[in-house]
Amino acid sequence: MNTTPYKTSNYDYDLPKNLIAQYPITKRDESRLLVLHKKSSRIEHRKFHEIIEYLNCGDVLVLNDTKVSPARIHGTRTTGGKVEGLIIKELEENTWEVLLQSNHRLKENEVLNFDNGVKGQILWRNETGSWIIRSEDREKFIKMIESSGRMPLPPYIKRDSNNKSHGIHDEERYQTIYAKTTGAIAAPTAGLHFTSKLLEEITCKGINIVYITLHVGLGTFKPIHKEDFRQHTIHKEFYNIPEEAIDTINKAKSHGKRIIATGTTTCRALETIAKNQTTGKNSGWTNLFIYPPYKFKLTDSLITNFHLQRSTLLLLVSAFAGRENIATSYEEAISHSYRFYSYGDCMLIL
Repeated sequence: MNTTPYKTSNYDYDLPKNLIAQYPITKRDESRLLVLHKKSSRIEHRKFHEIIEYLNCGDVLVLNDTKVSPARIHGTRTTGGKVEGLIIKELEENTWEVLLQSNHRLKENEVLNFDNGVKGQILWRNETGSWIIRSEDREKFIKMIESSGRMPLPPYIKRDSNNKSHGIHDEERYQTIYAKTTGAIAAPTAGLHFTSKLLEEITCKGINIVYITLHVGLGTFKPIHKEDFRQHTIHKEFYNIPEEAIDTINKAKSHGKRIIATGTTTCRALETIAKNQTTGKNSGWTNLFIYPPYKFKLTDSLITNFHLQRSTLLLLVSAFAGRENIATSYEEAISHSYRFYSYGDCMLIL
């Protein structure tokens, strides 16, 4: 690895394609768990349900309860050509930011036809490359998404659109069991490994569980193209951390207990409110970009899946555990045939 600071190529690694998980394993908590002790660089190989052995009474486990919207939609143009869309978010009443794909160039003011007779007019294209569209009827547009929208799986997970059984389990499994607040276009994948039984056992051991919300957005899919990663712009994502969650976290901190963030999304939300240095601003939009070196203020331990090279997520975990620790852990995971990315295995960084 190149050791020049802030160089994106420092975060390259070679991953055999067969290690990119295409489907979830049968039981969520049977995923493999690589435990990294960041101070000693020691690595252990466990099963995810054994994570409870590393959690102590009084610790706080923080979970992101965002719910993935069935945000991938299909439609046709007035010319008859097909168009595929990924709804990013509703900007204002009945005005939506959407990523659109078509075989031919789309035009402003063009009307698109979706299922159930729903129409949407293209208003303009913004600087990030997504399109702004307005539908005729907001209620019908939302019902169309709910009835015919599909799970927005990442591009490295392949599905045959002509084979309905190909992704039959995605609607359930590309969602945490505690998903509650709709608004994400990608799952907070570190949380996919938890089961109700495991969460009950964790609670019985005296570990506090609190829920926060960060709606995973477009930034998850956007790789870093700049040679100096500090020049990369991360998309804003909405977060909300309830006052009772903040109180529980602060109380645990004051007693020397650990805050365990489940996923990079949870970590970013926690570090955002820590950066704000106030409990008054516990909701809003964050574009906090965490990269080495970074001093974490609230996060003591991190549960996280294995991430794509040159991604903001890989930079965050490298900032948390150290670049060399992460590089060594990924090499170890590859040599032991761990499954990578969204439906893959997991790490616990202590």
